Amino acid sequence: MSTTTFLSNYTVGADAYGKIPLICGYGGRTAVVIGGKTAMEKVKNKLIEAVRGTCVEITDFIWFGGNATHKNIGVLLNNEAVKKADMIFAVGGGRAVDTAKAAADKLGKLVFTFPTIASNCAAVTSLCILYNEDGSFGEFYFGRHPAVHAFIDTEIIMAAPLKYLRAGIGDALSKQYEAEFNSRGDETDHENALGLQISRNCSSLLLKYGLQALRDADNGVISGALEQTALTIIINTGLVSLLVKNYYNSSMAHAVYIACTQLPECKLHMHGEIVAYGVLFLLTLDMQIQERNRVYAFNKEAGLPLCLADITIKYEVLDKFIADVAEDRYLEHAPYSISRQKIQKAIDELEQYHQSQS
Repeated sequence: MSTTTFLSNYTVGADAYGKIPLICGYGGRTAVVIGGKTAMEKVKNKLIEAVRGTCVEITDFIWFGGNATHKNIGVLLNNEAVKKADMIFAVGGGRAVDTAKAAADKLGKLVFTFPTIASNCAAVTSLCILYNEDGSFGEFYFGRHPAVHAFIDTEIIMAAPLKYLRAGIGDALSKQYEAEFNSRGDETDHENALGLQISRNCSSLLLKYGLQALRDADNGVISGALEQTALTIIINTGLVSLLVKNYYNSSMAHAVYIACTQLPECKLHMHGEIVAYGVLFLLTLDMQIQERNRVYAFNKEAGLPLCLADITIKYEVLDKFIADVAEDRYLEHAPYSISRQKIQKAIDELEQYHQSQS
């Protein structure tokens, strides 16, 4: 039985949008831009200038609705400009891009992505994370294929608020550790083995370049460290997501995030911030103490969460939090049995370590 694997291509650089006519031209003549309000404001002039006098025409700029929900996807599906366009240009962060990707998939249209922040790998994955109307986690929606091409403008990435790059680092830190954890001891086919091999340098690259990237972005410098970090967040982790089984792609660090979406207090924090705490939790649970301490030191210098208080988990909701982590859908794929007691123990040990470092 044959298998087909789709991977996304990418262009990176301060002049990345200049390649739009060459790369997108074969996909059709008309494109509609879907994204966040701020993101579209940041890229509008660059996009218009890039396609001026070329074979590609942008017919409209449409707000994605504010969250990646079935309701907002439905609004896009009924939009006449979206239905008529040959291609969809998805602009912005994860939720905007995921909404546009899901709409494109349902309409059978090609999608090209233009990430304006380096906060996740949505620009190159077929996975879309959808939420309920109250903001809690809803479901994973898997498109038939990822974006055809991602255009990563490093000038736009650099100019974005620093919190997005910081959160992107926190999210991408998880890929190497989660994939290794849930795949431990498994025999894998070529596709999964390739994805797991790519995952093995995600955390190491971020630990090497991440702090310098944050400093450079803060100083308005487009540097090699910034580009390496942005590509690790968007491309490396995205390729892993495309290649491996989803239960290798998501493990205990993301179980922490999904549990947090059930707690109103956690809505103050970005996805990647919560996952950064989840990485420390996973490494503690798995007794990788030396690596946990290394990542803890990195998180501390990067301004990422170190303890429960940093993600606004209070004692009175701890039991619910632990119960929700223990109910994660991919827990059965962990290399050993994980009980609520083990989760509690890992949380307590991490809190104790944090107190010893204060």
